[in-house]
This record gives sequence, C-alpha cells and structure tokens, in this order.
Amino acid sequence: MAPPPVMTPEGQPNVRAIGLVPRRVGDAYHGLLNASWPRLLGYLVVVYFGTNALFACAYLLAGHAVTHAHRGSFRDTFFFSVQTMATIGYGGMAPRGFAGNLLVAVEAMFGLVGFAMVTGLTFAKFSRPTARVLFSRVAIIAPRDGILSFMLRMANERGRSAIVEATAHLVFARDEVTVEGESVRRFYDLPLVRQQNGLFALSWTTVHQITEASPVFGETPESLRASSASFIISVTGLDETVAQTVHARHAYNADDVRWGARFVDILTTRTDGQRLIDYRRFHDVVEPPRSAPPDTP
Repeated sequence: MAPPPVMTPEGQPNVRAIGLVPRRVGDAYHGLLNASWPRLLGYLVVVYFGTNALFACAYLLAGHAVTHAHRGSFRDTFFFSVQTMATIGYGGMAPRGFAGNLLVAVEAMFGLVGFAMVTGLTFAKFSRPTARVLFSRVAIIAPRDGILSFMLRMANERGRSAIVEATAHLVFARDEVTVEGESVRRFYDLPLVRQQNGLFALSWTTVHQITEASPVFGETPESLRASSASFIISVTGLDETVAQTVHARHAYNADDVRWGARFVDILTTRTDGQRLIDYRRFHDVVEPPRSAPPDTP
C-alpha cells in the first residue's frame, strides 16, 4: 500500500502535530483569521447567542432583576440581554435593583469589547489581499523542446487585475535516508525555464527541465510513490489593483503527475483575429498511447 501523501493540494503539510502547547489568545486570533467565512460566521453566531443565553440565566438567578419582564421568563431576559449587549435600549424593559444594574454594567462592557474585537477581526479579514490563482489538477512529465520536463499550468482567475512581477518557485520534496540511517525529508529547489512573469494576467505554464543535474533525474512513477514525493509550486507577486503583495501555493503528489501526457491547447484564434482562451479545458490532458511507454530519463 502506498504511503499517504505528505502534502495536501493546497500546499499544507498533511501531518498532525502533538506535544505543542498553543498560545491561547494568539492562536485563536490566527485561527479565526484563517478560517473560511462560513466557519467564522458560524463561530460568531454561536458565541453571540451563547453569551446572551448565559446573561439571560444570570438575570433569572438574580431574581426579579428586569422591570416589565415576566417573572421566571427566560425569553424576556434573553431579549433584554440582546438589547443590552447591542446597546439598543428600547425602554420597554430596564434593570431593577443592584444585582440587575451590576449585570447590565458587566454585559455592556462585555458587549463593547466583544463588538470591537469582531469589528477588528472582520476588517482584518476583509483587507487581506488574496490571489486567485488556478492551478491545473495534474502536472505532467513529458518532453518539451526535446528535453524531458516537469510542467504544470497556472492561470490568474482575476484576469482584469493582473499580478505584476510574478515570481514562481518550484520545490521538490521526498523522503530519504542518510548515510547514518536516519530518515529525513529533503527539499530541493527546481530551476524553471521562466521563473518570473512581468504581467501574469492569463495563463502560465511553468517548465523545469529534468537534466542530469536535476534532483528529479532518474525518478520513475514507482520511485516517486515510494519516497512520498511532492512538487510544491508557490507564486508571489503584486496585485496591481490593491498594490499589495499576494501569494498562492499548490502541491502535486506522485499520483498527480501524468507521465508522457501533454496539456490540451486552450489558446485559439477566432476568424476575426481575436485570441480566445478556453478555461473549460484548462485541466484537460492528452494521455500517451498505451502501446508506447512514457519517456523516462
């Protein structure tokens, strides 16, 4: 059985760390900042309703602490808590006695601090520049200009907003055993035929030539699987719309590499002379004939 992939397609390590002591506040903020919008909104809804429910229970435990609220009514104290936390104050219900006013003071402070934190978190998440780079689902190893090469295809999904001075960095990772018998995972930088793209607006095919100096030289599909090999591509550039640095990353494992195949051409010219890029076939490849074994170095 082949070992599980070490990298996810998004370029994240497919490992589980144990024994680390997290920094609660910093890690929570970092986790919320990196969470998806649906998950973040879900967390906020749970915290919002859960906090109001706790304060509603506190008002009930304090006795008849809310004027014009039915005695023992969780519904009334819950909606009074919502009005207090959001600083609405309709005036229909009001705190009563020392215990009620003390709880209102605590909840008002909690609401001010909480809404300030949520506002900062939301602004920070909205203001983070992101690159929408589309990576081909598979990479290929096949001859290019007569030289066996590793190739993948990328596209800028924000075609109207180009990434200027884009730089691609390709890394090859595999499991190895040192002379002393220690198992290590080593990373090799793979030079590209074109590492920089002055104006990454549409499609870009990155090419690494597998010469005798390449770490990939001599590899086969079986050897890539046995060493849990991965190819990690990262792109960094300047988004011309927001004038901020953006980056994107993707990883290809051994099973994501097609040997001897080629990418389908997506660039055509119409009869009126206009160039047309068909992204519907962006991920398509032409497999080699079964009778002809794929080229290997």
